[in-house]
Amino acid sequence: MNLAELRKLPHLSASSIGTYIDCGLKYRLAKIDKLAPAFKSHTLIYGSTIHRVLEVYHEARMYDERLPLSMILELFEDYWNEELSKTSNIKFKKGVTAVSLLHEGKSLLTVYCDKYPYDDFKVLGVEEAISFTIPGLPMAIIGGIDLVEEDESGTIIITDHKTAGKAFSLAEVNRNMQLTIYQMAMKKLYPGRDILLKLDALIKTKKPRFEQFYTFRDDLDEQRTIKKILAVWDGIQKEVFIPNEESRYCSGCEYKIHCNNWFAERMVA
Repeated sequence: MNLAELRKLPHLSASSIGTYIDCGLKYRLAKIDKLAPAFKSHTLIYGSTIHRVLEVYHEARMYDERLPLSMILELFEDYWNEELSKTSNIKFKKGVTAVSLLHEGKSLLTVYCDKYPYDDFKVLGVEEAISFTIPGLPMAIIGGIDLVEEDESGTIIITDHKTAGKAFSLAEVNRNMQLTIYQMAMKKLYPGRDILLKLDALIKTKKPRFEQFYTFRDDLDEQRTIKKILAVWDGIQKEVFIPNEESRYCSGCEYKIHCNNWFAERMVA
């Protein structure tokens, strides 16, 4: 099944698990109450547009076709304009406009195409849908891996693309739960194969940067992640949805209005 079909089934994902850990109330409002967000952040739309372009870029690599930079930039502009035309409630941060993001995106993709090690690995899959289970969880964990590659020794390289406003630290990459979950899925698809994890980051600094971070996970890392996932599921089952007003995402959260309404509700004696 593709990712759209998997999402129709009961599931957890790296993003939903992360949402619950960061703010249980946001998880409830979005996933349980299924309330519509008050707006859509430009960062989400912008990031997904970059991802769409990179998907085309790496699909071409799979068939040994190198797309010219002019085509990549044209694709980004087309996809960006498409997103703007179909989304009416986009919220832009102060000082940011659709036009400024168009120029920024083109600059980032130019750096990416210039710096990316095009011939290092063989592409096995792009936007690869995953679904697997762990003992104690009555539903699958699903997701979509941006890029799956293989080196000359047969090692599987799993890459997640990120667009960020500042550089990542190696410690952040080493703690990244999403990459751990991806490794757990790939071990079931490629049993016995060595797996290497990679985060490819486009950094939106004044001078755009492209950085690659390699990392790995051992059995203890996987066990820690499994225990976190089961703790999340236990909390969901027990309807424990604690708001986190200290989250760095809180001030710009698209569920802030619903959150305020929740706080304003009278407690039943």
